[in-house]
Amino acid sequence: MNFEDFWYIVALSHQLKPNTVLSRTVLDEWLVVFRGEDGKPVALQDKCIHRNSRLSKGKICQGKIQCPYHGWVYDNTGKVVSVPSEGENLSQSQVRKGLVYQTKEQDGYVYVRLSSNPSEEFAPFTMPFYQQPGWETVRVINRFENNVTNCVENFIDIPHTASVHPGVFRKPSQQHLEMTVERRNGCVKAEYRNETTNLGWFTKFLNNKGYKIRHIDSFHMPNITSVEYDTAPNRKLFITSQSIRETEGSTLVYTDVTYNYGIWNKLAKPFVLLTAQYIIHQDIEALKIQWQVIEKYGAHFANTPVDTIHVFVESIRNQIAARKDPRKLPDKLVEVKFWV
Repeated sequence: MNFEDFWYIVALSHQLKPNTVLSRTVLDEWLVVFRGEDGKPVALQDKCIHRNSRLSKGKICQGKIQCPYHGWVYDNTGKVVSVPSEGENLSQSQVRKGLVYQTKEQDGYVYVRLSSNPSEEFAPFTMPFYQQPGWETVRVINRFENNVTNCVENFIDIPHTASVHPGVFRKPSQQHLEMTVERRNGCVKAEYRNETTNLGWFTKFLNNKGYKIRHIDSFHMPNITSVEYDTAPNRKLFITSQSIRETEGSTLVYTDVTYNYGIWNKLAKPFVLLTAQYIIHQDIEALKIQWQVIEKYGAHFANTPVDTIHVFVESIRNQIAARKDPRKLPDKLVEVKFWV
């Protein structure tokens, strides 16, 4: 198993319009993404095999991509179908192919997989309740100056919220919380207890009557985090983030905030969007600082029991980096008490 076996977002479906060319970087690989003649997404290595120009600087000609340098044209299979300097004399012996990658379209996202021979047929992660009746989704995209592991750990980390998002999402109150953290089958799941009102701006929105909160954070290999809040009837919230490695220190994160607030769904959307983006911008700055320190001094962490969730995430991603299957790691379950 390796990271190339999995599916990664390269665009929102509505971004990839006909005759649109998108340049993307996934796992350090340059891609050009467009729609073919049949309307389906196409992803090729962003390199013309002729003189090494970038296809993403070219244009679409009837569902095919034309290189901007000498005009070579590639179809949806990566095959060169036209060489202007050869006129109409392009023979089969002259036909060449660029590198093409598999694509899928699901839940309003366009995905690509870099491996042509994956260890098994994984499916893209299913976004919770996307476009289902009674649910609303706010979708945002942000770039973080840090690696995927540190990003996903931030998204499922409670203790930092009181320091990085004071008043907006929690505040220092020394509230005693408990959590059960479990690593199983390539996933990490943390279920929290004793949460009630310390949710910042979200308190009245999520839990204005102080109901007992069901809060679960989870990580799904190799790059998915999900935060779930269930407080009362018609008060449910999912924050699902897919962290895409561009380069070692650059991660593009696609985040869905999906909620069911009954009659307030539409009215809540601007508030949810504003608050989500405000919180994310604070995390972007915190992770930028962390990455600067890591680049200078290396990644050496002093973990406490509340960091168990991070240790489990790192163990899974380290297994994949070593080309091993993290589902073969022993199951572990840890009970943790902490204060926020």
